Amino acid sequence: MTRTDADHARDALEHLAMIGHHVAEGGWGRQVVVDAVCLRLAASIEAASHLSAEARASAFGATWRVIWATRKRIAHGCATVDPQIVRATVENDLVEYAAALRSVAARGG
Repeated sequence: MTRTDADHARDALEHLAMIGHHVAEGGWGRQVVVDAVCLRLAASIEAASHLSAEARASAFGATWRVIWATRKRIAHGCATVDPQIVRATVENDLVEYAAALRSVAARGG
């Protein structure tokens, strides 16, 4: 079965939903929560990377490079990821990212 852009967008959104659960359950003061958030954020971006080039460009435009760099930073330097930066990313940047993913998911296909 071939997965669609909408499938990949929904996968990415599911990871984002889990970020909210982790923070609500454990708060930002616990390293295990920060680690879980990092893993889910990286997984969400990984899922979004499977969108077609056209869908990714339409959804994220030039910001995709920054989004992908965030995933690379988490995946390759998790021990050195600053928890304050992770928190700021979640609190300030995920609204637009999630909105773009919802747009892709809504298009279906």
